[in-house]
Amino acid sequence: MPTLNLPGGAVDLMAGALPQKSDGWNRVAYAAAHVVADPLVEADPWLDCPIDWDRTLAFREHLWSLGFGVAEAMDTAQRGMGLDWPTSLELIERSVALAKSGGHLIACGAGTDHLQPGPDVTVDDVIAAYELQCEAVEATGSRVILMASRALAKAANGPDDYARVYDRILSGLAQPAILHWLGEMFDPSLEAYWGDPDHMRAMDTCLKVIASNADKVDGIKISLLSAEKEIAMRRRLPDGVKMYTGDDFNYPDLIAGDEQGYSHALLGIFDPIAGAAANALSALGSGDEATYRKVFEPTVPLSRHIFKAPTRFYKTGVVFLAYLNGHQDHFTMIGGQESTRSTLHLADIVRLANAAGLFTDPDTVAARARPIFAARGVEI
Repeated sequence: MPTLNLPGGAVDLMAGALPQKSDGWNRVAYAAAHVVADPLVEADPWLDCPIDWDRTLAFREHLWSLGFGVAEAMDTAQRGMGLDWPTSLELIERSVALAKSGGHLIACGAGTDHLQPGPDVTVDDVIAAYELQCEAVEATGSRVILMASRALAKAANGPDDYARVYDRILSGLAQPAILHWLGEMFDPSLEAYWGDPDHMRAMDTCLKVIASNADKVDGIKISLLSAEKEIAMRRRLPDGVKMYTGDDFNYPDLIAGDEQGYSHALLGIFDPIAGAAANALSALGSGDEATYRKVFEPTVPLSRHIFKAPTRFYKTGVVFLAYLNGHQDHFTMIGGQESTRSTLHLADIVRLANAAGLFTDPDTVAARARPIFAARGVEI
């Protein structure tokens, strides 16, 4: 097996286990999928968002083949960090068409990212922006994932404004939505979402909205990186409303659950660890929690590293691993986001992914890693 002389110490790459065919999962599991940039389009790399559609859609096929649903056009796809609304809608339309042709599970993000937050933006403007995107997503036949709104966070004067917006939007949907409470660690502009900087008081508002619209809510994904807060909210959800963990630090415990319930999953980390996650979920479905733990636990240090602060830059690690594992031919991201993590950070990703058994072709990984580190002045 090849050896890489990475900063911080040499690593002997090893071959991990190939994913097994999904069978008997007892959790709903969505993978929030990244997009593959097209580096050969004449464009401004900080302003434009050229997509390699073939590679982007092929990656979704990869996720579906393992048993995952695809959560499309979410923050993992650089929504609001390089991916604009017109391109997001094209991505949604292409992915939903592909999902329909294969009978695959998909849900798509609708937000207000075409509306620039500002002092003149009103709550009514936010409602109109949400309605535009929700109508566009539902026109494709997809379920909506109702994304948190930067414009609402700035325009709202308190919890009542959040309740008014969500009541209005949910009442107009044709299918029950998945709500997404994205914490400020993922996006600082979403601090004090639901009208309160205290997460537990904000949770009260969110739960009131869900209770008032329970027939229009499939579930909620919370991304607060706190197992305790997720469990507290999970235990208070109305019957029939799912908790989708968005906790990329504590997902094995939250998905396994406890005597009072468990979480389903809608996770960005499922993109780079899809093979291992599929094996773990199959083991859980068959009642083999020991194997579930054995497969999942080594991925947690990697996930905590990829999602370390500033957490909003986690997409760089996701795309880096997609490149190393052969899902794309370059390490270029829209918005130039490949530059947001340090050389040492990338070296630790290789080290931790190797320890988690995520590299099924170590020779390819070594061949792809060397030019990336060489371009950063490190011969490995």
